[in-house]
Formats: sequence, C-alpha cells, structure tokens
Amino acid sequence: MATTKPKAKRSSATKPARRTMKYTSLELEVRNGVGLLVLARPEVHNAFDETLIAETTRALVALERDDDVRAVVLLGAGPSFCAGADLNWMKRMAGYGHAENLADAMALAHMLRTLYRMPKPTIARVHGAAFGGGVGLVACCDIAIASQQATFALSEARLGLIPATISPYVVEAIGGRMARRYFLTAERFEAAEAYRIGLVHDLVLPGELDNRVNELLGALFLAGPQAQAESKALIRAVAHRPIDDGVIADTAARIAKVRASPEAKEGVAAFLGKRRAVWAPDGGAT
Repeated sequence: MATTKPKAKRSSATKPARRTMKYTSLELEVRNGVGLLVLARPEVHNAFDETLIAETTRALVALERDDDVRAVVLLGAGPSFCAGADLNWMKRMAGYGHAENLADAMALAHMLRTLYRMPKPTIARVHGAAFGGGVGLVACCDIAIASQQATFALSEARLGLIPATISPYVVEAIGGRMARRYFLTAERFEAAEAYRIGLVHDLVLPGELDNRVNELLGALFLAGPQAQAESKALIRAVAHRPIDDGVIADTAARIAKVRASPEAKEGVAAFLGKRRAVWAPDGGAT
C-alpha cells in the first residue's frame, strides 16, 4: 500500500491524522490528508461486481465531503490493479432483462463519473493488470503512475462486448485514433505503450511506485485546494471547445472570481512574504 509523507497543517478540532472506514470490497484509509482507496478483491484481481461499484461510489462521495482529505490515491490489493468486470457478475447480468442491465450499467457509469468529477486531485497507482473497466479507472484519475511491469487491455470485444461506460474517459485520455485500435483488437499492451499513447503519465520500477506517488502528493499539497478544484472545472469547461467569444468570456469570469477569493489572497500574500501558504504542509519560509 502506498505510504504518504506530506502532513498538512490542522487544528486540534480536526479529525485524527489516520483513520479507516469499513467496507466489504474496499479498504479505505485517510492518512495525513490523503484518502487511500484500495480495491480489495485480490482473489479475483479486484474485478468489479455490483458491491464493489456501489461501495466505490459511496467511498468517493465520502472522500469528497471530508474536508480533511486533500487528495485521493486509487490502488489495488494483491497482484493486480483491476481486471475489469467479474465473470460471475457478468454471468448474472446475462440473465437480466433490459431494465436490470440498464440499471447495472448506470451504476457503473455513475461510479466512473463520480471519480472523474472528484474536485480533489486523484492519482491512480497502477501495478499488475489493468483490464477493461480497470483502464477506465486509470483514465478517470487526474494522474496515473504505473509500474513498468503493468499490463493493459481494453478487452471487451473479445467477450462480444463494448467498453461503453468507460469510453468517454478512455477516448479523452488516448484519443479517438488509438481508441479505434485498442477497442477493436482488444489486444494486451505493455506499460511503455500505455505511456506512449497518454494513458499513464509516469513509468517507474515496481519498488518505486510509492515513492513516486509520495513525490506527487508533496507537490499537490503545495497548491491551493480550491484552486485545484477550480482548475479541474476549468479543464472540463474548455476542453475540445473552439476558442470563441464564449470561451474567452468564461475564462475571464473564472479568473476574476478566483482572484477575489480568500485562498488566492492568501496565496499571493504568502508568495510576496516569502513564506508557505496556510494550506501547505510544514508551513514556514519557502
């Protein structure tokens, strides 16, 4: 499991620096301002079923609402990150009617959107296999760090299925051209290819995964939490849109609003005063 080094400043009235929450298919721990969300079905390589989907959604909502959480790290227990859909769950779905299948698909789609729209920074820590829906989880996270030994596949077509609910996030990450290849062939590809096509941001040796995650958390903790949330909303607002008068007006309105915020005023004052902002860990001189 990833370790976390940065410690954000907190008042005596805040929650303990380390606490756990109980789930059936997950392990959720909040440690020094970081939510560690562990997919915990190692016996099936952390494959999705209805329980894991529902619990992941609930956990993400809880982390979003927790003011002590600055960032979320998504990882898998055992030898794999996430192998996609559980085969037993898929067998049950094969016997469902249209309404039941639609409800199941909407539950998965809602979980993915909840992760994608999380206002706090999210990091996927990828080791072992990331197949099918596991690739969707990687694409939904803001930052993806993978072991050099990780393997990936958009394997749905081999089962006569399509990667429908994950497609908006995967296509955004790798582009339509690469999606055409890997959606259609369903072939496995290595971590180096995942890096080349933009699915993951960094590749590291397996033993260095936690160190790299911690380095990123250290950088994230230096930035303003509201600025990070506003930045994520900004990306969604301007991505894939023409640079027209509407976009120009929207971006101007956004920065005007943020400049007047207490966080921005503190950030500028801290920079001019050559000190760390109040939200930064171990506040003091930079």
